[in-house]
Amino acid sequence: MEQRRKFQNNKSIETLTENHQAMKPTVYVESSVIGYLTARPSRDVVTAARQAITAQWWKRHRGRYELFISALVEEEISQGDPEAAEKRLVLADGIPALDVTERANALAKGLIARGVVPRSSEEDALHIGIAAAAGMDYLLTWNFKHINNAETKGAIARVVEHNGFACPVLCSPEELGG
Repeated sequence: MEQRRKFQNNKSIETLTENHQAMKPTVYVESSVIGYLTARPSRDVVTAARQAITAQWWKRHRGRYELFISALVEEEISQGDPEAAEKRLVLADGIPALDVTERANALAKGLIARGVVPRSSEEDALHIGIAAAAGMDYLLTWNFKHINNAETKGAIARVVEHNGFACPVLCSPEELGG
């Protein structure tokens, strides 16, 4: 029988079998997604398009998924301009926050040690570690430099799987949900 776990605050609280109602896929929402949702409209064409795509995904598709953030996301979105930070925090309010566990930290350190994510981007490695350690199906991000990067996705998956976790699908809002 196929088994799936439901996570809340990084703890498995229920195991479902194929005889029960299927759960929604889980999505770890990385800070950049929340930033695009709450930022002032950009004059930059690419940024404006990403803002529009993110808003459309949030409106049309987020209901299909069980969303999660983390303590790291909360920390990142609380930084910067106080008014903008407040908008980000209000948007994230009510989304369950995953704990930053020892397993997530160890996985992040492994991604850095193997050169998959640079030392200067420890937070990016930690987002991957948190999502993988919590068993998330997807990691939703606009970070194409160190997370959702065609050149590094394979290496990320290998390190994650080598450490005994399933790698979440690393994708942008444009790629998730059609």
